[in-house]
Amino acid sequence: MYLDPDKRVDLATAASYVHDGHMIALGGGLSARLPMAMVRELIRQGRRDLHVVGSAHSMDVDLLIAAGALAICEESYVGFEQDLGLAPAYRRAAETGTITVKESCCVTILTQLRAAEMGLPFLPVRGIKGTDMRRLHPEYAETTCPFTGEVLVAVPPLKPDVAIIHAPVGDAFGNLFMEQPYVLDEHFAGASKSVIATVEKIVPTEELHDRGVVIPGYFVQAIAEVPFGAHPASCYPSYSYDRAHMSTYVQAAAKPESADGYVADWVNVPGGEDEYRNKVGAESLTRLTQWSESIDQWKGLFS
Repeated sequence: MYLDPDKRVDLATAASYVHDGHMIALGGGLSARLPMAMVRELIRQGRRDLHVVGSAHSMDVDLLIAAGALAICEESYVGFEQDLGLAPAYRRAAETGTITVKESCCVTILTQLRAAEMGLPFLPVRGIKGTDMRRLHPEYAETTCPFTGEVLVAVPPLKPDVAIIHAPVGDAFGNLFMEQPYVLDEHFAGASKSVIATVEKIVPTEELHDRGVVIPGYFVQAIAEVPFGAHPASCYPSYSYDRAHMSTYVQAAAKPESADGYVADWVNVPGGEDEYRNKVGAESLTRLTQWSESIDQWKGLFS
């Protein structure tokens, strides 16, 4: 447990708690509430051989792969859904074997996190019976139900070294509030050895309690205030995801050389996140915050 009275740090310090070879759990899902600012900072600091676990993700995982930071990917899905299609760097790395793919499914990962939270040596699952996922996970076993005799898959607890979570607001003690859906973030917090959080805004504890504590501060090692810390993913209700920027990334990631160019132009910039936001532009960021003003407004963001 982390009981420091004030856990506020800058982004670079927060990222320094993640070490090469760590298993990191990425919060959020698909293109919503991804911890993109932390992902970019880990790349700036030159992290390598990371083992990522998550439910279903997109640019955060793909960018880590494009930058050469990832060694193992344990996810149920990596891609840009029906909108922008496959994740280019992930697909290329999987096909060439430059990363180890340990495909899983959301319920299996959730079950493993629950086992860790409850201090159990395993929990049974049924959904992956008969699939090839057993081949990708030699750590899985079989167990026979003592009541029905059914043979089930036994999965061990999943205990990430660090959970990286982005939330709309938090306080100086590390308490976090976020809008539903929480995806796996609550369970990541309970199962991981530590939690590193970025938030859109750090608010007084009284204000946070009025909204409700989703992840209590005793799980959290450090918290950094990073406006637009999920960009180009969304952080509802504050802002929508930046489809135009994501499309730019997907096109760049199609080839290793242009992916390197994206990393150089948008990630490894001298001014860090301040320069990143300046390059995106205040007008573009403001437009993303206006998604809820009208139907035409949010439709315009995806045209």
